[in-house]
Amino acid sequence: MLFPTTIAGSLPKPEWLAEPNMLWAPWKSQGDELLRAKRDATMLAVKVQEDAGIDIVTEGEQARQHFVHGFLEKIDGIDFAHKVEMGIRKDRYKAMVPQVVAPLQLKGRVHADEARVARTHTKKKLKFTLPGPMTIIDTIADRYYGDRVKMAFAFADLLNEEAKALQADGVDLVQFDEPAFNVYMDEVNDWGIKALERAAQGLTCATAVHICYGYGIKANTDWKETLGSQWRQYEQIFPAIDASPIQQVAIECRNSKVPLDLLALLKTKIVQAGVIDVASDTVETAEDVVQVIDAVSRFVPKSNIIATTNCGMAPMRREIAEAKLMALGAGAALAREKLG
Repeated sequence: MLFPTTIAGSLPKPEWLAEPNMLWAPWKSQGDELLRAKRDATMLAVKVQEDAGIDIVTEGEQARQHFVHGFLEKIDGIDFAHKVEMGIRKDRYKAMVPQVVAPLQLKGRVHADEARVARTHTKKKLKFTLPGPMTIIDTIADRYYGDRVKMAFAFADLLNEEAKALQADGVDLVQFDEPAFNVYMDEVNDWGIKALERAAQGLTCATAVHICYGYGIKANTDWKETLGSQWRQYEQIFPAIDASPIQQVAIECRNSKVPLDLLALLKTKIVQAGVIDVASDTVETAEDVVQVIDAVSRFVPKSNIIATTNCGMAPMRREIAEAKLMALGAGAALAREKLG
């Protein structure tokens, strides 16, 4: 089937699970009640995607307060009790982050519960997202390793352990989220791709890397205004990504200033093309989705295009996110009819 659909990863959390319309949203309950609420929200996220015609569903990251810290919480060697303020993405914004204070080691499984709930409740292909090594070290303070690269590879080993376990849980596609890849260009080529490859080493399921210009929050939208009329950052890293064994690349295309001809540099990859703008509450039409898919198809073979959202939808209003999902499903179906 041409133009299968997926989402970047996250969906808004129900109001009964966490505070709505914000990142780092506080949970509304705790203990066993919170575990049950996360399970119910995961099932709901799967159902919402299925109803919208999404072909490769995720668990919506419903059990994680943040896409990075949801992974970090299950690791020994990290001090969450004494957070420090740190600039993230080259000081684009500040955040209170935990500190690495000892050798890193998984306490056990990280995402087993939500992966198994999602796998049990859908017959569709299941994608699971993990933060990439470079993005993790850009979101945590180092008080132990004294070397960013050494710490990144330590995290890559832990990611690999969890990714292999997710594969055993029945996950069809493991995606590593690396928004830091469009900030630290030289480091991506020097060691970032190698760390990503370490995280994916030995996987036999499909693999992807998601690189984007971030959520539709003010810090990101303000930063984008400084990038000029064309966002050509990917030109510096696409050749290295194309040479890697990672099979898919997710990138924002809707209302983006990324020149789509850069996608031609991904000669060997399946492209998850963002056809839904998560930085706007305007709901796309099916025709809008077709238009973006058609534009992408000038540089990527149609058989290598997956239609997706530009980025995660965690901070959005639920009704807007769900309407955009419906547009995504309907638009991909129309694109098959018109472009197939």
